[in-house]
This record gives sequence, structure tokens and C-alpha cells, in this order.
Amino acid sequence: MDDQLALRIQLFRESGQVRPEVAAFVTDELAALAAGGHTVTEDTAGMLTSHLMMALTRLLDGEPIAAFTTDEQVAAELADHPEAVARAREISGRAEHALGAALPESEINFLALHLAVLAQHSPA
Repeated sequence: MDDQLALRIQLFRESGQVRPEVAAFVTDELAALAAGGHTVTEDTAGMLTSHLMMALTRLLDGEPIAAFTTDEQVAAELADHPEAVARAREISGRAEHALGAALPESEINFLALHLAVLAQHSPA
């Protein structure tokens, strides 16, 4: 993880926008992605980082997360990226175990989109 991405997480945490445990969880997930060969930088993973931190925070705060009208379109776009969908489901499972926050299907799909983009920016 580069310094800019670490700063993004720090700012979210210090401003109180996300809980410390959410910031730690996301940091660990980004480290796992990097260890798996993905290029995890502000440019490649900034949006993924923000989206995941905010989604988990909304869930922990009991805020409803409504399905998006684009769910079917997103699912169709992910048809060529089964590995991103599988990884998104794994992250959701770990979030449920570690934080008690299971991502709904629409959030899993959007997370998978971010992961598919990340994979495109990483060495094969």
C-alpha cells in the first residue's frame, strides 16, 4: 500500500467517518490483496477502499443499504470476472466474522467491480 492510500484510511479514521475496527479490517484486506500480487495504490484501490469502509460503517451503524436499480447490469458486467465475485464474497464473509457486518448482494457486486478493476491494474 502506498503512502497516499494509507493517508486516505487515516483521514477516514481520524475524522470519525469510520470506526477504527473498520479501518483496521480494510487495511488488512488491502494487505492481503497486495500479498496476492495485486498493485494496491491510491490510483488502483482508492475507490475500493472508500467504498468498502463506508459500506461496512453503514452496516455497523444499522443504516439500511438498499438494492441498486443497476444490480442486474452490474451482475452482467461481472459475468467475465468470477474470481472478483468470489473474492468479494470471501471479503464479505470475513467482514461478517470479524465485524458482524455481512454485505448485502448489491454491495458484494459493487465490491466485485472494484476488485475486477484492481485485477486489471495488477501484473498477470
